[in-house]
Amino acid sequence: MNDDMTGTRDVTNHAIEWVIQNKGAPEFCCAIYATAPFLQVEYLQQGLQALVEHSDKSFAYSVTSFAFPIQRALLMKQGYALPAFKDDIVKRSQDLPEAYHDAGQFYWGRTEDYLSSKHIFSEYGIPIILPRHLVQDIDTQEDWYRAELMYQAYMAKPHGNSR
Repeated sequence: MNDDMTGTRDVTNHAIEWVIQNKGAPEFCCAIYATAPFLQVEYLQQGLQALVEHSDKSFAYSVTSFAFPIQRALLMKQGYALPAFKDDIVKRSQDLPEAYHDAGQFYWGRTEDYLSSKHIFSEYGIPIILPRHLVQDIDTQEDWYRAELMYQAYMAKPHGNSR
């Protein structure tokens, strides 16, 4: 587990196993990404609360909606673009269903379920919907610049409210 290709679940499970061996087994664990600068306590708490209230669920994680319908996506091929979803490209964007993506901020889980083969993005999970203005992953210089602009706009709002 010492390369850039190791998945989050492998890292999380390694940490959980260490905690169990050295400190005892917690009921819940949470993976938080360092590249999620707009993480808010209220949504982190909402994720844990959702998991506590739904004993039949294993995970709670952050999601946000796409800013534009994914059904209108284009794929680049040899200098031109082709519709990713040919039947939907001609539809009005307001007629297409809203789609969500992993916000990459937090992943709550019951300890035993993290160590199982259960998938987070499945019937075992509870999505916690975040507003788009609080979601910016940082993987590139452009991402960093966008996060700085978003932060300035966020701080300019009265009282710094998250909604």
